[in-house]
Amino acid sequence: MNRKTLLLAILTLVLAVFVAGAWFVSRPDPTPVATAAPLEQQDRLVRSYSPILGRDDAPVTIVEFFDPACEACRAFHPIVKQILAQYPDDVRVVMRYTPFHGDGSELAIKVLEAARLQDVFVPVLEALLENQPAWASHGAPAAERIMEIAGAAGLDTDAAANQIMSPSIVGVLNQDRADVEAVGIQGTPTFFVNGKPLPEFGAEQLLSLVQAEVEAAATN
Repeated sequence: MNRKTLLLAILTLVLAVFVAGAWFVSRPDPTPVATAAPLEQQDRLVRSYSPILGRDDAPVTIVEFFDPACEACRAFHPIVKQILAQYPDDVRVVMRYTPFHGDGSELAIKVLEAARLQDVFVPVLEALLENQPAWASHGAPAAERIMEIAGAAGLDTDAAANQIMSPSIVGVLNQDRADVEAVGIQGTPTFFVNGKPLPEFGAEQLLSLVQAEVEAAATN
């Protein structure tokens, strides 16, 4: 190989290295991919008593950590209902209680548990969320309105007054509080889809992950 040919080969190699290096530096960041939560966390995502919206045997499970006093939870609820309407045979939603807003949240959760025991969970949940501004103001909560609103939605308030004091309902609240801490929930709503957290928080991210899991379940 003569000197000119050798020089040309070296220049070609240097150019190739430069182009490869430039691509590596400027390459786009990888798209976040949802991966399943660690096994020790997955065991804490669903409890046998947890309220379920949708079919019990649906192949795709959305776990929602929510606070009935949370404004963002109220805003996301129509999206959750939309998903259930779109995939009535494929998706269920497991509700987990997350009492981040003090006494008002805790009382609302206990009332929801009484509603679950009385088989009126859904109408009471809908009523509490719809009327949330009336009872859940973070500056001046009007907790006394919770039972009134729930009663108008079908709750037997006399029975509920005793139920919310029962060790079983207090135990549910304490267990969910422990699971919230163990899983590391920092805000509400927080969603997991078949054990996978959203790659980023948002309605589009929730809808996209649900669609992917429904499609995956259909091919299995």
